[in-house]
Amino acid sequence: MGCHCINPFCVERKNPELTEYCLSCGVPLIVKNRIRLIKPLREINIFDYFEVFEVEDRGKLRIMKILKWVSPKLNQLIEREALTLQILNHPCIPRSTEDDFFDISISSNSTKELTLRCLVMDKFPGENLEEWLRVHQRISQATALDWLQQVVKILDVVHHTEIFHRDIKPSNIIIQPNGQLALIDFGAVRPVTNTYMAKISSAGGTSTRSGTYEITSVVTPGYTPAEQINGQAVPQSDFFAIGRTFVNLVTGIPVLSIPTNKAGNLNWRSKAPQIEKPFADLLDELMSPLPGQRPQSTQIILQRLDKLPSKLKFNRIIRSKIFKLSITTVSVITLLVLTKTVSLFLSNYYFNLGFRNANNPQLSRKYYQLALKFNDQDTATYNNLALACQQLHDLPCVDNAYNKLFHLNPVTWEGHYGLGNFYADQGKYDLAQKEYKLAIRFGRERAINAFDGLSRLNNKQGNYTDAAIIANKGLKYTQDRQLRAALYKNLGWSSFGLKQYTEAKKYLEQAIELDAQRVDAFCLLAQVQEITGDLSGAKVSWEVCMIANSQLPEVSGWREQLLQRILK
Repeated sequence: MGCHCINPFCVERKNPELTEYCLSCGVPLIVKNRIRLIKPLREINIFDYFEVFEVEDRGKLRIMKILKWVSPKLNQLIEREALTLQILNHPCIPRSTEDDFFDISISSNSTKELTLRCLVMDKFPGENLEEWLRVHQRISQATALDWLQQVVKILDVVHHTEIFHRDIKPSNIIIQPNGQLALIDFGAVRPVTNTYMAKISSAGGTSTRSGTYEITSVVTPGYTPAEQINGQAVPQSDFFAIGRTFVNLVTGIPVLSIPTNKAGNLNWRSKAPQIEKPFADLLDELMSPLPGQRPQSTQIILQRLDKLPSKLKFNRIIRSKIFKLSITTVSVITLLVLTKTVSLFLSNYYFNLGFRNANNPQLSRKYYQLALKFNDQDTATYNNLALACQQLHDLPCVDNAYNKLFHLNPVTWEGHYGLGNFYADQGKYDLAQKEYKLAIRFGRERAINAFDGLSRLNNKQGNYTDAAIIANKGLKYTQDRQLRAALYKNLGWSSFGLKQYTEAKKYLEQAIELDAQRVDAFCLLAQVQEITGDLSGAKVSWEVCMIANSQLPEVSGWREQLLQRILK
């Protein structure tokens, strides 16, 4: 099998197996006393910034990326990738630890001392979809639906960590032997920080138009949207790349070889006759020219995919010969069935419009109300209508929507959780607790958000022991990092209220480790640190508490208390 020398200037890098030092330049072949370079995963070019190798790390095959040319921008990219892989915890995203990111210095007879930055990560078995497509034909609609849902679920974890990928394409998706997809190559990731979005906004960016603020762009021809080429990538840029990726998969044709219309959109549908119109419409929407015309979140895409099978079934019905023949023999029964089918179709149509306009509650409410005119038995529509009305502070609309929802399905835990949030925002804590308890009763381990909400309310009311019991129950049911962070924050809050400061500090630090965006955890930790005499730590925690973005009323209260103390 042999092994390779890590020295990029070595004239003969391949060495025989079990060799300890490079036969050409004398550099050690075992890196960090654990890693042996097996083979390069792309052609070695002295002018490339990075090299990528398959390596053997303590008997396990892994991947190592090596930065050869040190510069502030390249350092930032590999450091950001290393931190991202340490933070993300998903079985379909490469895993890397702090020990897997390191610098090494090498020297040889022919080169002066050289510092290389190395990042090691887990390797997924299988092949990337670009390689897979060279051997296999275009994929079926059923496979495309399955794979798209898998990719969006992985990306949902990434986006919920306030990161977007910026380089999704077939070669960065692995199909494993068990059929599960994995997303790789996070070398282009960018965090969605307030500063970054402010720069985009201040440069003239809107929901439908990119601004002109210049930020280093990452471009893959055919898969990168215009706003990213111009240096203003946003999370919805990933959706464009996903759409282009799946056009490649369902046509079997490289996207650069597919003709475009005058607007620059791909004319791909005739090359993928197996894809029905509702699914094709979704793929085209993902590839919309402007970010504001694409779905605005991974959750919206997943909701659309959940409803797509019924649309595809309807589409097959109206295209079938049997259906066309039956039209000529119209009867009362046929008319009734057709009327019902059309009503369901129109209801789904307006429901999807409501989803697509989730950022505009006024318009969203209008579409949900239209959907209910065609199907007044759909609990999901009532639930979403209630949420839109909450944003508009339309209390009669909220009450009516929840009343209809519970009349149709009194045991829907999502509805009780939403109503609990509504009462909590109004300060009606007793009613909120009642709804959260019903959500937990009906949803059990699925209703983790209700455990969080109920524990938080008990803390706000000083019922610290009850808050801790509820939070601990919730922790038994979830491994989601953000949900666990919320529950650990509640445990820290209750321990603080019970004056168990050591426990409070431990829980709050766990919450921050799981989710560094939990501003309320920093506010509570600052108070614990003050009481225990850690004034330098409290200063740092208070700075985060005061500066970071948060709409929670308790955070506003803690900030006001600090300002009052300072101004005395």
